[in-house]
Amino acid sequence: MVSSRPSPPKSKLLNWWEALTPLSRLLVIALAAPLTVLNAWAFSEIFGYFESLFVILLVASLLAFLLSYPVDWLEQRGVNRAQAAIFVFLSTVLILVAVGVTLVPLAFTQAQQLVARLPEWIDSGQRQLVMINERVDIVGLPISLDGLIGQINDRLKANLQNIAGRTLNLALNLTVLTVVRLLDVLLTIVVTFYLLLHSKDIWVSLIQWLPTRIQKPFSQTLRSSFQNYFTGQIILATCMASGLISVFLLLKVPFGLLFGLTIGLMALVPFGGSVGIGLVTFLVALRDIGLALQVLAAALIVQQIVENIIAPRVLGSVTGLNPFWVFIAILTGARIGGLLGVVLAVPTAVVIKEALTSIRSVRKADEAQQNNHTTKDNSAIIKANNDNSSLNNTKPNPTSTESVLEVKE
Repeated sequence: MVSSRPSPPKSKLLNWWEALTPLSRLLVIALAAPLTVLNAWAFSEIFGYFESLFVILLVASLLAFLLSYPVDWLEQRGVNRAQAAIFVFLSTVLILVAVGVTLVPLAFTQAQQLVARLPEWIDSGQRQLVMINERVDIVGLPISLDGLIGQINDRLKANLQNIAGRTLNLALNLTVLTVVRLLDVLLTIVVTFYLLLHSKDIWVSLIQWLPTRIQKPFSQTLRSSFQNYFTGQIILATCMASGLISVFLLLKVPFGLLFGLTIGLMALVPFGGSVGIGLVTFLVALRDIGLALQVLAAALIVQQIVENIIAPRVLGSVTGLNPFWVFIAILTGARIGGLLGVVLAVPTAVVIKEALTSIRSVRKADEAQQNNHTTKDNSAIIKANNDNSSLNNTKPNPTSTESVLEVKE
């Protein structure tokens, strides 16, 4: 007799769910929905109470995660981890200080000048539309820009200047807040350096709470997702900013440094680079439509070169997510965590996608294994039955043997 292998046992939760009737399942879902909302509200309240601590830990963890890549690279080349961490940390601080001393003051000065010149640019844009409308009338095309010209008035001028002023004040307030909350900045720097030194030990102690079979896959998925995403976005933003600043300076675009840095910073978020290009093109068009077309063409060329040539050669596929889900993840992150949520939204979505894919592949593997066992067991049973039949057919017939003996006698 051939013993069949038992099928993989189902979880108790799955057995309980399958035992419920459809009406009972609806009732369970109806009861679970308000509890989920209540738990989400409780977590949001807890996060609001400890927001400062959570922000410090999240920012420090993110910085340490990004800096761990060059530290690991140096460690693989034979450098002691402590020495590699100190070198990478000090180099990063020097780079940030150099950027803060050189580029930031220039960009801030240009931002102030842009806010002051916005009314002149709006008047210039209105005059250009009037000239275009006159040329259209001369040619005889059935197009009228009177409505658009009428909308560019003092009210629009005031609104645009107000928005620009608020943006400038926000940047100034963030700078002042950073200086005022110097203790939080120092704590972030200290925690980042500590995590950079002991990241492996801390990560091992945290991941031990997970089941053993998913510890290694989860660690690899989380590291690859966050590392690929942030490394890719930083490369994209740096290349975009450098290329656009150079092109804008060659084209003699006013406030070229500010516009290039703005598009580069916005490129840190998916779709941000395209939004920044549209915004800069609109602002330049207020002053000179011809120059705005040149800016748009140059920015699109640089963007295509960076996204389709440089980024794939360096990293390959960064997220693997459909653009629709990237957009949904960004909106969700902005609603939940603001700017920090926007930064963490896409890599978190990538981790969730990879986790769901792994769960689905494990289920398919279990089903295939179960089907394989069933097929093997059925084949063994059929083979055993055939062997028994062949043995029965080859066994001598006692009646025929006795008759032969009698004939011989």
